[in-house]
Amino acid sequence: MRPLTDHCPKPLLQAGGRSLIEWHLQSLAAAGIEQVVINHAHLGHMIEAAIGDSAYGMQIHYSAEPVALETAGGIRQTLNLLGNDYFAVINGDVFCDFSMTRLHSISRQMMCQALAAWCVVVDNPPHHQAGDFGLHHGRLTRSGPEMLTFSGIGVYHRDFFLHLAAGQPAKLAPLLFAAIDRQALGGQYHDGYWLDVGTPERLAELNLHLLHKDS
Repeated sequence: MRPLTDHCPKPLLQAGGRSLIEWHLQSLAAAGIEQVVINHAHLGHMIEAAIGDSAYGMQIHYSAEPVALETAGGIRQTLNLLGNDYFAVINGDVFCDFSMTRLHSISRQMMCQALAAWCVVVDNPPHHQAGDFGLHHGRLTRSGPEMLTFSGIGVYHRDFFLHLAAGQPAKLAPLLFAAIDRQALGGQYHDGYWLDVGTPERLAELNLHLLHKDS
């Protein structure tokens, strides 16, 4: 995303008149979420300054990473700030019109089915045509006739991360594949708008989409 992120953290990049992270916060607030934890590393102090300790009626907490901990390592570091059961995670560099109001029912479904993790999957974008997972009857699989891409939106039980060493980098993918092997990874296909905002060109694409949507 350089040079755009040389002096601005990616979640604060603007599209459609708001920063990427503001779109997420607005959606979470509309879903009745009251507590949010924001992990940050590169230029994270700018995120804290921009968002503060409350936004859209929600209380905001921060987990600073002196060294980038990857997704799972960053989540492990925040467990002391989270509740005792399920929580949602949203990547700061994606945009999706998935309804966050569904998060509550998803956590109840996970409890009933003894699922440790649950992920939203979407159609494969041009830059990731191989996909990540198959989907069969509400469970993610390692392979399948139609592979799909993990959206960066998931719901997890805190125990899913407890075995990780605190303060150490750890990737999420190995944990998800291990959950597949023990039939503990649920999933749902989302056919709406989703974009991995990983390049300046895709940020411009998102900006056009949002401007046209509002016009």
